[in-house]
Amino acid sequence: MTNSIQQLKTILQDAANIVFFGGAGVSTESGIPDYRSADGLYNSKYAYPPETMLSYSFFVRQPSEFYRFYRDKMLYPDAQPNKAHLALAELEKRGKLKAVVTQNIDSLHSKAGSVNVLELHGSAYRNYCMDCKAQYPLETIIQAEDVPLCSCGGVIRPDVVLYEEGLDERVLAQAARAIRDAEVLMVGGTSLNVYPAAGLIRHYRGGKLILINKSETPYDGYADLMIRENIGETLGAAV
Repeated sequence: MTNSIQQLKTILQDAANIVFFGGAGVSTESGIPDYRSADGLYNSKYAYPPETMLSYSFFVRQPSEFYRFYRDKMLYPDAQPNKAHLALAELEKRGKLKAVVTQNIDSLHSKAGSVNVLELHGSAYRNYCMDCKAQYPLETIIQAEDVPLCSCGGVIRPDVVLYEEGLDERVLAQAARAIRDAEVLMVGGTSLNVYPAAGLIRHYRGGKLILINKSETPYDGYADLMIRENIGETLGAAV
């Protein structure tokens, strides 16, 4: 066990109120590509930029193209929780981890057993009719040949935050409160460059900020412990 992981292990053992804030890098070890790395989604080539195809206006104007891209590049129904998800669920089970704040839409934290999960960008596993608000599972989206339609005839959309849409204020407030009250804040698998989500870190008032990320972040200089290793292996060893 490296010295930094031993430090992390000690911090987690002594803490009673831990909050984890994570991004796409948490799920890469489950086979889900991230967005902004050299081989990530945003560096791929498509007829339109991913930011355009994942925008609300594009969804409304070209729902068929939106869903073709969304099914092809955003959905990973066979992905399973990795060591990071399982370690965080274990910390919650022990009563130490009070919340997981995630930018991911894959619901792998919930699959791993975490209960208090604040999904800033929603979840691909929740879908609803834009007209009557009826709820639909992910299978409805996957099995539809084109644009999924409700029994009422309305268009079904994923309960995820698209570009041009704001984050859910209720979830945002819960996340800010959890981070503000945390004794230890662990941040992993995120560049901390995407706002307003990244701005949540500013609410932290505690004395132990831990960053677990392979690349640099704007908050590196504020970290009490910084680990540049795989987050799954790191948390798996520390927990």
